Amino acid sequence: MRWAKSGYRVLLGSRGVEKAKLKADELNALLGKESIKGMLNEDAVSQADIAILTVPYAAQLPTLRELKTRFIGKILVDVTVPLIPPKVSKVQLPGAGSAVVVAQDDLGPEVRVVAAFQNVSAHHLIDLQHEVDCDVLVFGDDKDARESVVALAQAIGMRGLHGGTLANSAAAEALTSVLIFMNRHYKSEGTGIRITGL
Repeated sequence: MRWAKSGYRVLLGSRGVEKAKLKADELNALLGKESIKGMLNEDAVSQADIAILTVPYAAQLPTLRELKTRFIGKILVDVTVPLIPPKVSKVQLPGAGSAVVVAQDDLGPEVRVVAAFQNVSAHHLIDLQHEVDCDVLVFGDDKDARESVVALAQAIGMRGLHGGTLANSAAAEALTSVLIFMNRHYKSEGTGIRITGL
């Protein structure tokens, strides 16, 4: 919604076209304008310049493999965090070190994978009146792809920061479990992070 509000063309993909259209209609009603279009995942990815994957960890690789050829030549922003219920406030990184590194290895070098937005509260994002007061750490092996995603963060009022190679995304993935724990402990709806000293 925030990207649509900022003037981006937003395509919302789902495995079912009716589900995608209903969700797009719901979000457009909140926006007060028709800016988001719902469609099948494969159509959304095919038409996109930058694709953003926001699925539960268990669905990450099956979804990517289903759409693998459609991601070729594009930037894929993977927001996946390896949360394994019921212990989502405990860090549980995969053996390769990062869920997004596993995605890049699986997709191959033809897809420029970037990890970002793992530590941004969905509760805050959905409320367009709420200023999202946190930084977005952006990781990727391709500097230009990272720069594109830093710009996406800035377009919706957050500060995007280069966090280094994709391997460093393990820090953001682990930090998500820490933030979930803090939300519960401090009864917050969406803790975030700020990098100081820059």
